[in-house]
Amino acid sequence: MTRAFVFPGQGAQTIGMGRALAEAYPAAKAVFDEVDAALGQNLSALIWEGEIETLTLTENAQPALMATSIAALRALEAEGITLAGSASFVAGHSLGEYSALCAAGALTLSDTARLLRIRGRAMQEAVPVGVGAMAALLGLDFETATAVAAEAAQGEVCQAANDNDPAQVVVSGHRGAVERALDIAKAKGAKRALLLPVSAPFHCALMQPAAAVMAEALAAVVISKPVVPVVANVRAEAVTEPDRLRDLLVAQVTGSVRWRESVQWLERAGVTEYWEIGAGKALSGMIKRISKEAQTRAVGTPEDVLAAKG
Repeated sequence: MTRAFVFPGQGAQTIGMGRALAEAYPAAKAVFDEVDAALGQNLSALIWEGEIETLTLTENAQPALMATSIAALRALEAEGITLAGSASFVAGHSLGEYSALCAAGALTLSDTARLLRIRGRAMQEAVPVGVGAMAALLGLDFETATAVAAEAAQGEVCQAANDNDPAQVVVSGHRGAVERALDIAKAKGAKRALLLPVSAPFHCALMQPAAAVMAEALAAVVISKPVVPVVANVRAEAVTEPDRLRDLLVAQVTGSVRWRESVQWLERAGVTEYWEIGAGKALSGMIKRISKEAQTRAVGTPEDVLAAKG
């Protein structure tokens, strides 16, 4: 059975995530300690005891979700389950791609935490609050959703940002254009079309200032060859070459998250089982809708880790 480890993106955050892992596994606790030190912030206290509104701020949510994913991975390793020995590929949804790269040894944990803090702030600051928006279009395929975005743009930015699964596409851009997309999508047969509670319009051309910031930040870190190939968001195919990975992380800021196509690529590569490492089960749900035969497992608690050990 060919397996992939996949890593969740923003939206999966919850107060308390990873705490039981840290209490049960010293190696998991060490992850949170290292991230706290790298950021010069007691992020773990915010994750475990803070306010969800503060945790959900992009600059906090991104490193927090990554830390929780890597803590879960370290717990698996403590039980004798290694990434290199258990998975043929890794992939992550948006910020989860950084978690995947860290898990595969392409980025150090401290560098990943600092990059995600920079990324979160840069994405938040790229567009003034209220200027942009994102919306989920449910019941439309990617081709139709792309046409909706193009029709809604009317001289503004409106792009298909996340191709999540066969019936869920997220569009991103100027608020007025995204609001127009809601009505156009419903007219084209969308089951639902709704604005998302996000603080900025991610994965569209409005994020270009953030892409420039990330190009500079990524140029300053070492990226090593990952121990298993990383299926990159913007290419929906496996990549192992460090400089290519660096370029794709920059492109990812303004480019579409091609999650549906990434899972289809993995399926063609023989993957039949997906372990979602970290908080929540959102990716598992998407994967099931993309690949009916896929087997999924969420690994985010000590109980999940022991069940994976089987």
